[in-house]
Amino acid sequence: MTSATYRTLLRTPGAAAFFLTATTGRLGIAMTGLGIIWLVHGRTGSYAAAGLVTGAFAVAEALAGPQLARLIDRFGQTRVLPPALLAHTIAVVSLLALAGNGSPHGPLTAAGALVGATIPQLGALSSARWSALLRGEHAEALPTAFALESLGNGLCYLAGPALVTAVGASSNPAHGMVPATSLVVGGGLGFAAQRGTAPPTAGAAQRKHAGRSLLRPGFAVQVGVNLALGLYFGAMQVSVTAFAVERGAGNAAAPLYMVSNCAGLLAGWLYGLRRWPGTPRVQLAAVSAGMAVSCLPLLAIGSFPAMGLALTVTGLAVPPILVLSSVLTAAAVDRAALTQAFTWLNSASAAGAAGAAALSGRAVDVYGASGGFAVAAAATGAMAVLAAAHARAARGRRINSGLPPHRPTS
Repeated sequence: MTSATYRTLLRTPGAAAFFLTATTGRLGIAMTGLGIIWLVHGRTGSYAAAGLVTGAFAVAEALAGPQLARLIDRFGQTRVLPPALLAHTIAVVSLLALAGNGSPHGPLTAAGALVGATIPQLGALSSARWSALLRGEHAEALPTAFALESLGNGLCYLAGPALVTAVGASSNPAHGMVPATSLVVGGGLGFAAQRGTAPPTAGAAQRKHAGRSLLRPGFAVQVGVNLALGLYFGAMQVSVTAFAVERGAGNAAAPLYMVSNCAGLLAGWLYGLRRWPGTPRVQLAAVSAGMAVSCLPLLAIGSFPAMGLALTVTGLAVPPILVLSSVLTAAAVDRAALTQAFTWLNSASAAGAAGAAALSGRAVDVYGASGGFAVAAAATGAMAVLAAAHARAARGRRINSGLPPHRPTS
């Protein structure tokens, strides 16, 4: 067992305050995309327009997020977050005004992109704080801290969409954006106010060297892992829905998603409770291989109970992969570029999900749900190969350097 537990981590001075405020903001972030769909569809009556504006939001978030993170690494979280949150508030107000006035799709899409470009990646900022807080002799607690982050993120993305849907369905569709933005801004400002745990900023020379660390092979592998994981997420969203619809029970898709998400929450909680054998690279290779194998039965399953069981098994692998990827990123990238690095992982996952949604949609049209599951299986297979190659290369380097291959590394 590790000496670090969730309780001891949160008792670290300042940790509970920044974790809880960041989680509050992430709940709002989890509500924003769906809130835009409710808003635009409620005002225009068009799902096509809602999808266009939400797509612009997602693309802008993925592309602008790392650029905002770069500013944060340079000037500090407490200086950059308040103006970014002000810009986000103005963007949301603009979107609400345009939607209320019945503006054409073009201005709505531009406003949606502005909302995405200004939303801060509070999960990446929180992970950067854990990395700064748990340095040196406390570094072995990082997996537990990242598991805690995974739990918070998972809970937000379970509760957030349900909350915004309940608000949007029971009242004015625009009202869903109000609590979403309030949580993002309130949580973000509360997070920025925790100055004592903010990572220190670096000098110009250190930032230049840190920026180069984003080009290291170790970090490139983690970007690839998150891209593949995003491909899996995007393919599964389409495929599970198609599976339920093919069997005349479209409403069954939601419980199937819930089963997978709950399995992931349980796995993330359990993973963070102890120290597991093997280096993070070896663990990542093993968990990725297990996930790839567990995806294969999805191609032939024909019943809801069997599908629920299969989704439970695949869902168990997701949080450990995210935790291990964060640990390996923290080891591969200089501290002065960590916020950028964690944000690039989010962007890679988002890009993979968007691409897989389109790819698996075509596969489902031609081959049915099994075609979409084949896309998910291919993505996890590629992730397993990438993780295994990275672990093998690291082992080879250690042998060539004369160090024992089993020696723990970060």
